[in-house]
Amino acid sequence: MAGLTIDRVTKRFGEQRAVDALSLDVEPGEFVALLGPSGCGKTTMLRMLAGFESLSEGEIHLGGRLLAGLDQHVPPEQRNMAMVFQSYALWPHMSVADNVGYPLKLRRRSGEAYQRQVAKALAMVALEPYAQRSPQELSGGQRQRVALARCLVTDPDVVLLDEPLANLDRHLRAAMEQSFRDFHRRTRATLVYVTHDQSEAMALADRIAVMREGRLEQWATPQTLYRRPRSTWVASFIGQGSQLKVAAGRPGQRLEEATLMRGLAAIATERTQTVLVRPEHVTVLPDSSSFHALRARVEGVTFRGERYELHLCLESGEALMAYHHEALTEGQKVGLTLHEGWCLEPDA
Repeated sequence: MAGLTIDRVTKRFGEQRAVDALSLDVEPGEFVALLGPSGCGKTTMLRMLAGFESLSEGEIHLGGRLLAGLDQHVPPEQRNMAMVFQSYALWPHMSVADNVGYPLKLRRRSGEAYQRQVAKALAMVALEPYAQRSPQELSGGQRQRVALARCLVTDPDVVLLDEPLANLDRHLRAAMEQSFRDFHRRTRATLVYVTHDQSEAMALADRIAVMREGRLEQWATPQTLYRRPRSTWVASFIGQGSQLKVAAGRPGQRLEEATLMRGLAAIATERTQTVLVRPEHVTVLPDSSSFHALRARVEGVTFRGERYELHLCLESGEALMAYHHEALTEGQKVGLTLHEGWCLEPDA
């Protein structure tokens, strides 16, 4: 397997920069996600990887091979990459096996070798019993697995996935996430997965490139993005949490409970550092006596099944989210302990 290198890739449409000097190094066999809001450039980047779009600047390498640059553009069919689209793009008049084998027929493969490769690809997505069915007889999740098998049948170096679960309902998306994990574990293919759904990216990817307006905001593991987001924008985009002002710390520093609580108790003019506090790091005590250094009022309560989500207002006027095991009353005064926080860079 070969590593994928994206080196300061830029794509301009007129005066607009859809992708702006993006650089990533993807390890062989790694599952990476391009994550960001609509219009951030992630699908444009995927299309440049596939060869459907040319580069304005920069280079793309697969292993030691230059795929794209100012004077080089290897066509899609010569990149040994495969792409799974949001719409499945299956031929309705062909059987499942024929859909999977279609790329092989384009390469003039036939006979026993053809049948063996199709069977192997179907086995990778657990669809061997459905080989002779038509796509119309399958569920949405099964059709997506057919599209995956069609990608795998040619043994690509890289599989590109463009929001492949967007057309599925919530229950089926959850089931397909497990299918993707199993698929990656079995094949160890290099996967580049585009999505605007952070829960998908966090559940599936080894590393995530968070994009905003064509630029890379942060490139890290899901755990790092959640626990140590770089900026206020990434912190607001990834997960739930509250951003408060404290008189302590510096960007990239974790604040322990004692330091965090002292920093929150300082006068407003001294509280200049923004800190992210995740709701699971807040203890709520339904007692607002002066014993508690930090107090708040319950503004709203949302039932989430396994817990209640509390929306609180601190005495400073700042909003804070917390989890609790039981419902509290709107307007109720509570005491708080914040156990840790992460100091953020200001938004660029």
